[in-house]
Amino acid sequence: MRILGIVAKTHDSGVALLHDGKPQFILEEERFNRSKKTRKFPKFALTAGLEDAGLSIGDIDVLTTPWDVRRLRKTFLQIVGRRFPLSLTFLLPSSHDAQQNQIVILNHYLARDIRRRLGASRIPPIVNIGHHDSHAAMFFASPFEEALVMVMDGYGDDSSSSAYVGRGNSLQRHWSTGVMNSVGLVYTFVTEYLGFAGFGDEGKVMALAAFGGDTYVERFRDVMRPTDDGGYAVNMEYFSYDAFGQLRPFRRKFIDTFGPRRAPGEPLTDQHRDLAFALQAVTEEVVVSVVRAQLKRFPLRDLCMMGGVALNCVANAKILEQTDVRRIWVPPCASDTGAPFGSALWHYHQNLGHARSFELKHPFYGRAYSADQIQRALEAAGLRYQRIPEAPLLRRVAQDLANGKIVGWFQGRFEMGPRALGNRSILADPRQANMRDHLNARVKKREPFRPFAPAVLVERAQEFFEIAQPDPFMTLAPRVRADKQNVIPAAVHVDGTGRIQTVERSANPRYYGLIEEFGRLTGVPVLLNTSFNRKEPIVAKPEDAIDCYLRSGMDVLVLGDFYTTDRGAGMVEEAADRTPKGEPRQAAAETTVSARAAPN
Repeated sequence: MRILGIVAKTHDSGVALLHDGKPQFILEEERFNRSKKTRKFPKFALTAGLEDAGLSIGDIDVLTTPWDVRRLRKTFLQIVGRRFPLSLTFLLPSSHDAQQNQIVILNHYLARDIRRRLGASRIPPIVNIGHHDSHAAMFFASPFEEALVMVMDGYGDDSSSSAYVGRGNSLQRHWSTGVMNSVGLVYTFVTEYLGFAGFGDEGKVMALAAFGGDTYVERFRDVMRPTDDGGYAVNMEYFSYDAFGQLRPFRRKFIDTFGPRRAPGEPLTDQHRDLAFALQAVTEEVVVSVVRAQLKRFPLRDLCMMGGVALNCVANAKILEQTDVRRIWVPPCASDTGAPFGSALWHYHQNLGHARSFELKHPFYGRAYSADQIQRALEAAGLRYQRIPEAPLLRRVAQDLANGKIVGWFQGRFEMGPRALGNRSILADPRQANMRDHLNARVKKREPFRPFAPAVLVERAQEFFEIAQPDPFMTLAPRVRADKQNVIPAAVHVDGTGRIQTVERSANPRYYGLIEEFGRLTGVPVLLNTSFNRKEPIVAKPEDAIDCYLRSGMDVLVLGDFYTTDRGAGMVEEAADRTPKGEPRQAAAETTVSARAAPN
């Protein structure tokens, strides 16, 4: 059986194909059309996936969507009716929340778009799966036979947070909150309040929080707090998003309490850092409290976290520290990037009753590019290159890294989800304390308060980090051990944590081999890893990688077996002319930050 999950008309447009319970591809449209958080129909992703699989839309048995239209329609009408006529702003095209209205009529548009864009005459039956059900269904790909499953995001069809118990091939929801009582929406709107992009820049605020102090924490506990019944409550005296959505999410009380909004690009002040600190601290309190309450109801030791809030790796680490959870598993596509895959899993296991036969052990279900495609791209760019067998290639790249060079690393199928995990990565030496600033100034051009992630051999992880479980998908931020902080200073955030990725040989032999070789040279089996991009989606094809390399200050580019340090006469200028929209042409850092109130 082939089940195609699809998201269109909302952010994180994409597709996933499940064949007899196993994924064949999981693709985000933004990787192909190069527009972050695109809502466009996933034409390029769908075409690429079907082409690589040797299939047509006629070979698909069922289409699934991660929204239950009937549930959503009821919720949408309740929201509009509760604050009518103010809530009519939800229908305005400029409102992010208008996507709910678009989803209500999704099936009609989906069938029409597939016919029009793919020239298909027969459309498989379309099955709507609940949004939180789709997130929760990632449990079926987890390593756990039985687990508590938490879903926390902006909103779903009828809730913003849900708790399930997963056993075998069955999931049962036991608890949920209303759509507007949302940890995710609070985090997103405060992200916008701080001058960043909502529905995409929440990770920046999580990083900024480490530089703040506790000035606003007590006041923020009035904004959002755990409740005695094991849930939590958002105080709507501070918010008006239930009437105006993204257009006007805050009431006057929020502004009077926390000060004026920061305009995008405005210098960061103590007010901004302290508000970020309060948001993060109270979010952690709420998440930990809800998990504890559900563990009392269902004394399970294993936990799956899904939804956008599950990408908060600092909060995830606090769950391990402060609850009875033994192991936590967060998929690399915990946000809506994984919703197409989850909807297909739910239908296959929950609706159809098939037994589980697959565990997600790596994230590499994107598209791969052949050696011929890579070679043609290098030659079209006019770059001199060498093709090197694997063993000497790993030795050379490891030596480059040990010598302080920045390496663009492009291998195999690209990762699913928002984080680079070893196949579309920019790599550097974590032992050099100035490497973060070096990477920012020469390559990434991003806010200097954001950390870079350490990738470590799984067998050596506990030697460097205070963690007792693997984390292959970069979803936890444990503390770096005190005696190792001066060994890998570039990988240590201001609060003493590191957003780690543990790397297993079986999951990614070449990436593991590179870190292993670097460890042999230096005694430190850790590399600094950041996504292969610069203010754009993570690169997908060789041409994207070459373009990013030429626009930046990377020293080395490795594409499969191909190695180059050539810049190509005149090619840098041509690449600069293709600078993505919104990327500054200057090398100066965008936003400065002080560690005035950095926690101990």
